[in-house]
Amino acid sequence: MMLTIIAAIPSLRPSACAAIGSSLTCQTPSKFQYSILYTALSLASLGLGGTRFTIATMGADQFDKPHDQGVFFNWYFLALYVANVISFTAIIYIQDNVGWGLGFGICFVANAIGLLVFLLGKRFYKQVKPKGSPFVCIARVLVAAIWKRKASAATSRDTDYYYGDGILVDNTVPTKSFRFLNCAALKTETDKQFDGSYAKSWKLCTVKEVEDLKTLMKIMPLWSTGIFLSTPIGITSSLFILQALTMDRHLGPHFAIPAGSFLVFNLLATAISILIVDRFVLSKLTPLQRIGIGHVINIVALIGSALIERRRLGVVKAHNLMNQPGLVVPMSALWLVIPLSVVGIGEAFHFPGQVSLFYEEFPKSLKSTSTAMISLLIGIGYYLSTAITDLVDKTTGWLPNDINQGRLDNVVWMLAVVGVVNFMYYLICAKFFMYQNQIVGLKN
Repeated sequence: MMLTIIAAIPSLRPSACAAIGSSLTCQTPSKFQYSILYTALSLASLGLGGTRFTIATMGADQFDKPHDQGVFFNWYFLALYVANVISFTAIIYIQDNVGWGLGFGICFVANAIGLLVFLLGKRFYKQVKPKGSPFVCIARVLVAAIWKRKASAATSRDTDYYYGDGILVDNTVPTKSFRFLNCAALKTETDKQFDGSYAKSWKLCTVKEVEDLKTLMKIMPLWSTGIFLSTPIGITSSLFILQALTMDRHLGPHFAIPAGSFLVFNLLATAISILIVDRFVLSKLTPLQRIGIGHVINIVALIGSALIERRRLGVVKAHNLMNQPGLVVPMSALWLVIPLSVVGIGEAFHFPGQVSLFYEEFPKSLKSTSTAMISLLIGIGYYLSTAITDLVDKTTGWLPNDINQGRLDNVVWMLAVVGVVNFMYYLICAKFFMYQNQIVGLKN
């Protein structure tokens, strides 16, 4: 709503630049105009953080079977990618050719309709009641483990630990992994209340809370592999646009595809692939296998992108365009559709697979956080992609202002090598990872 108002009311934004002679004079935005804009952007970020992946968790909570939850995640991501296709095409076209006010207004109406539909279904939802902050529980376990670090948990019996209500909860007993944390649930004389009972505190946690933290620690290496999977995607997304700007983007004599719109092919490939995966593949693969396939496909896409860039540079040299940045390279930009589509196919495997894995394997107290972890790793990956691009720019000559004089192919080959190393790391993490149902089976 605020963005729509900013676009519609002239006083909330700087006036248009005026031509004075051969130069343009532009008004600097006032502090008030900046504050309104940043407030709107902050609200948009908070809203996105509070809905995008929280909706995924709430939707999965409506189902009991892991397969049904996996199907929901697939359809959720399909809806997400289809919406992005509409944004990258119809909304951007309206903003560029009709007006920003109308473009933001349509987005506002869409959000209002979405909220209305959500509220109309409220009485049908299965709602999981909050039980306090899970992060406080994690902090309590760490504090208690440090406080009791000298206590001997190795020789203690199962009955020496605190289970909350005096009995074993969900067959949860202290495991041998990360044994140093077991001290947090070890009962001592100083933990006794006046009536001889025990209660949770910053010095005493339940065994379930300790095991939940261990579960989180075991899955974090797998989670970290997603960061280095997102980083190449973030870098190549920018590189694809740079390549498209130098290539022939015409479809027929009168229409040229905007360079920024090439990312739509990635979104379309992901949406179509999710449909195929859901129909023919989902029931045959575990989440770990789907993520692994996504890693491999992403590496293939990087190799293909490097080969296409090498061919583009060959055309540049053949036509002596290295010092003529304004001229179009006589090579169709549709070549970029191939690696973009392959990247999209990979995303159809690894993004829903990661959400499904984290939702199934995270402790119950962290279910809502589990799906948001995807957003976190994507964010870290994209920030890291900016840092890597800056490092490559400063230490090599591969990324000059005119990419016809650079070696963009070397950048992509470097990312492919990073992808291979990350995939090896993923295989090691996956080999030693055990699903929760496997752990329960071993206990029984």
